[in-house]
Amino acid sequence: MTSRLFADTVLPHLDAAFNYARWLTRNDADAEDVVQDACMRAMRYFSSLRDDDARAWLFTIVRNVWYSRVSRRANVVEEAAADGGHDERPDDALDPEERLLQQYTVSRVRDALEQLPVDFREVVVLREIEGLSYKEIAAVVRVPIGTVMSRLARARERLLAALTPSSIERLL
Repeated sequence: MTSRLFADTVLPHLDAAFNYARWLTRNDADAEDVVQDACMRAMRYFSSLRDDDARAWLFTIVRNVWYSRVSRRANVVEEAAADGGHDERPDDALDPEERLLQQYTVSRVRDALEQLPVDFREVVVLREIEGLSYKEIAAVVRVPIGTVMSRLARARERLLAALTPSSIERLL
């Protein structure tokens, strides 16, 4: 019965957990390993899930697994995410010019997110991509809600600065 309950409660959140892990690790293969380890821990400690929010609980485990892996490797150098593992399927409803503009925009936003420090990047991903509430994010990253709000504000400022036309002109 427990394995069925685990499957019904936790497994629906695996795609979101992988997406979060990919943003943390910047690598599909590492994200798969992190999520696999997180699932093993989640299964082992399933009885510790006290509320109905399995998604935030699983994200916390994913984050802890990732940080434990990073801390074991003292000389970890973050790699640029050039793995091509992102979903690049075009929206068939767009004409070729609109599709090209959409791909360019997605690429710019992804690059801007990649440039954020990990503390900022993870709160943006959890809030804007995964849709977690401030309270859920605070529980996942183990900081006060005010810190979550502050990090989001500073991350959004940095994203805005990176995405403004003047920042593009500087690159050209």
